Amino acid sequence: MFYPFDADELLKNSKKIRRELLADGTSRMRRKIAFLGGSTTHDVVRMTDLFLLQQGIEADFWESEYDRFYEDAVFGNAELDAFAPDIIYIQTSCRNLEMRGELPSPAMPKEEAAALPDKVFADWRTVWEKLSERFSCPVIQNNFEYPACRIMGNREASDIRGRVRFVNRLNEKLAEYADTHAGFLLCDLNYIAAQYGLDAFSDDAYWNMYKYAMCMQAIPALAYNIAAIVKALYGRNKKALALDLDNTLWGGVVGDDGPEKLEIGKETSMGQVYLEFQKYLKELKEIGVLLTVDSKNDEANALAGLRHPSGALHPEDFADIRANWEPKSRNLTAIAEDMNILPEAMVFVDDNPAEREIVRQQVPEAAVPEMTAPENFIRILDHAAYFEVISLSEDDAKRTDMIRANTARKKAEASFGDYGAYLDSLEMKAHIRSFEPMFYGRITQLTNKSNQFNLTTKRYSEGEIRKAAEDPEMVTLYGSLADRFGDNGIVSVIVGSEAMTVTEEGSGAVPRKTGTHALLIDLWLMSCRVLKRDMEYAMMDALVAACRKKGIAEIYGYYYPTSRNGMVKDFYADMGFVRISGDAKGNTAWKFIIPREYTGKNHHIEVV
Repeated sequence: MFYPFDADELLKNSKKIRRELLADGTSRMRRKIAFLGGSTTHDVVRMTDLFLLQQGIEADFWESEYDRFYEDAVFGNAELDAFAPDIIYIQTSCRNLEMRGELPSPAMPKEEAAALPDKVFADWRTVWEKLSERFSCPVIQNNFEYPACRIMGNREASDIRGRVRFVNRLNEKLAEYADTHAGFLLCDLNYIAAQYGLDAFSDDAYWNMYKYAMCMQAIPALAYNIAAIVKALYGRNKKALALDLDNTLWGGVVGDDGPEKLEIGKETSMGQVYLEFQKYLKELKEIGVLLTVDSKNDEANALAGLRHPSGALHPEDFADIRANWEPKSRNLTAIAEDMNILPEAMVFVDDNPAEREIVRQQVPEAAVPEMTAPENFIRILDHAAYFEVISLSEDDAKRTDMIRANTARKKAEASFGDYGAYLDSLEMKAHIRSFEPMFYGRITQLTNKSNQFNLTTKRYSEGEIRKAAEDPEMVTLYGSLADRFGDNGIVSVIVGSEAMTVTEEGSGAVPRKTGTHALLIDLWLMSCRVLKRDMEYAMMDALVAACRKKGIAEIYGYYYPTSRNGMVKDFYADMGFVRISGDAKGNTAWKFIIPREYTGKNHHIEVV
């Protein structure tokens, strides 16, 4: 159901599709999503449900009554409070501005029209702030599409009383708020309506009969965008592209035609198409998407094509290059393994339908979009929202360099017979501290992206990270790691809450109860790019030190298995914890009693 999808098919057969998705054996996370609607939301929920199931998220939904979003947010709703949502989505549109009398008119005094966006924005801000006070969860709000008609024609875009100009000014205020308030996210309804076609999107018949803010056929497009934001919040984004070369990144076959005859560049119309696609891919790299090559080619020919002077992409832009005569499905899994990501984080892009089908069959976890004509390549990848961005950090832009540095580390490792000596040769330095405001964004991002080395797979909004950092009864740690090959940035996070454990001692009719100051670990995760470098031992040592400062005597850890985190099922045993319970689902609990004389586990990293 990735883009392009058949909206009519989805709307007609949603129940059947839902049954098939739930019966496919996929292990899904459960989340609660509240829809606060300024228009009828039922069918948007129905479509969002399908797209989230496809992304590995099974959602429970709560819907407000029609046009009660303001009252439910500002004055409270007992049902919403009891539901305790993980995410709140506010479905509003330009029609709500009109209903609430918040649009200007040609007769309005200019001074009043000039001040109107600030006045309207203040009302909407009240909605978000009231919700933030009651729920520590992300809030997704639509911005506003253009009005369906223009009273003043083209002057609507320039006159201070024009509704088109008003929507632009109000949307900019929403954008500024989203840019400066973590946990508040915009669903770009204005873009969705423009992409669909405003005349068709704003169908008055659907509004007047059903109070739908858009035509029925546009609902899947909106739902797809909502689901894209939600899956990005919960670490379900794709991470890498595996790209074919011939007739995908350029026109022609480099092995037959030679690099000099490839179609790439501004000289021909098709050369321009391929150049624009390469530029688009290079921009994806700037937001942290890993580019790799998976091509049936001689490596020398592949590199010659990538060095074409008219191309935008060159060998150094790729985290991994596999140009050989192995099956592409085998290359794809090898690329994922080398980059310490799962095949399900990969998107395979190839112009050849036979190769696409083989990868679909052999690596069903990977996404394989149906690539049509080259002039559609950008649109297909872009609208599929594989790489939806909810935050952007400096580490994202450096991700390819980090992977390439890992490759250099592996080559260095091969030259050592003793692994400890190899670790020492890396000259590693770690910075481990309690959460600091300047890193809240990156810490939040890591909690929502890390799936394999994540013992509980809990997800946190930036507001929840800030709350934990400011809570004196919480222990928070982040760790960054650098070595002679480069800086990996923040790679590990621990969040724990203080508690008193109660035990009974002695015998007789009235046993004596005693309490022990303990720490319950809510989250422990680490980026897979620093696996097997002893960073987990450095974090354990720092955790013990932090607990000692607070007089904590025991640490309790928990492992909740998912389809992705099997690699850490024995992690606590490796750290010296003792298993104290478990169930048939594989959930386990562990206990570590801090000894009077604790011996540090980290021997290869200098903590600074």
